[in-house]
Amino acid sequence: MTRNRRAASVLALGATVALLAGACGSGSGGDEAQGDGDVTLTWWHNSNNEPGRGFYEQVAADFEAANPGVTIDVQAMQHEDMLTKLDAAFQTGDTPDVYMERGGGELASHVEAGLTMDLSDEAADTIEKLGGSVAGWQVEDKTYALPFSVGVVGFWYNTALFEQAGITEVPTTQAELDDAVQALKDAGIEPISVGAGDKWPAAHYWYYYGLRECSQDVLTDAVTSLDFSDECFLRAGEDLESFIATEPFNAGFLATPAQSGPTSASGLLATGQVAMELAGHWEPGVMQGLTEDGEGLGENTGWFAFPTVETGDGDPAAALGGGDAWACAADAPPECVDFIEYLLSDEVQTGFAENSMGLPTNPAASGAVADPALADLLTVRDEAPYVQLYFDTAFGENVGGAMNDEIALMFAGEASPQDIVDAIQSAAGTA
Repeated sequence: MTRNRRAASVLALGATVALLAGACGSGSGGDEAQGDGDVTLTWWHNSNNEPGRGFYEQVAADFEAANPGVTIDVQAMQHEDMLTKLDAAFQTGDTPDVYMERGGGELASHVEAGLTMDLSDEAADTIEKLGGSVAGWQVEDKTYALPFSVGVVGFWYNTALFEQAGITEVPTTQAELDDAVQALKDAGIEPISVGAGDKWPAAHYWYYYGLRECSQDVLTDAVTSLDFSDECFLRAGEDLESFIATEPFNAGFLATPAQSGPTSASGLLATGQVAMELAGHWEPGVMQGLTEDGEGLGENTGWFAFPTVETGDGDPAAALGGGDAWACAADAPPECVDFIEYLLSDEVQTGFAENSMGLPTNPAASGAVADPALADLLTVRDEAPYVQLYFDTAFGENVGGAMNDEIALMFAGEASPQDIVDAIQSAAGTA
């Protein structure tokens, strides 16, 4: 799984993220010369379920076979565990050789701290092939990571459960979503799962309401000004507070994890215990790893965009999203660049697409997306007027962390719309 953004449509997002400044980096952890010229690259990734885990093991083995003397130490982790370990590694400067960058303010801080390698020259051909999708991983016109999956967030749903509840059309407005929630309840079906125990899945709701309520100009300005005084941010919290009041979420949602195991938010959707979940393009692949047959929802997989709101200043077709990119620690050996370029090769990106692991950025792999819902999402991604990077990533770690913490408190009934804005402004130093 990954929580991930764009292609041609991501140029708008690139314009947002490119405003973040920085320079280039240092860091590294698991790479060590073996004494006889051999090199080991430590590679951290979050595809810890099948088919992704096995696919990446084979990718590493294939690279080793083609590059005698290079060993890939593959470490697959559950997503939240990986993020925690990466945060700790960035603090100590002991980052793995190959790791996942999410762009935005997070990348800018890593670059400023000298933790991340500048790939602009060494990976120039791959950067050119990926085109506009690299914009979110550039700082001051230099490229620091190669995006391998970029997509958008929306509602994944069980078409059979919708049919059972008599829902014949997917919701397009907030009122229609409220009606769908009630119809599912009336049919004895839990409407929505949310991994509020991991905070960021819950925070996606506030992000999306912010995207619907705030104009693109306001959001773009906030990336650099960190000013959240516009009323649209308060309205986003009011929208979320009203939706939470309809009690749409699974029992015990405050402690529910995002993706780890059958009782996670993804697991509840995959096993037919809830009707829908707000999640990114990684969801089909995650669900496949959480069902015994490896199929996830299979033919019952559906997707629809986050609904519009009546008072919004945002473009109703804009999407929330993000991506994941492969980066090298600043002091990783040269073989690191060779490896991450291989990860973006036609061969590997095609396998990535065929295994429904996400939405590939290499144009050569676009036609290989096997899951019909994911294939449709490629069109959504590329036709969106703009794709807004996840707020916690776009605004940086300090602001993003405070934001997610306070949104989680709203889900628990312990924070108001104004509390969210105040907490963000305080973290940004603009209160």
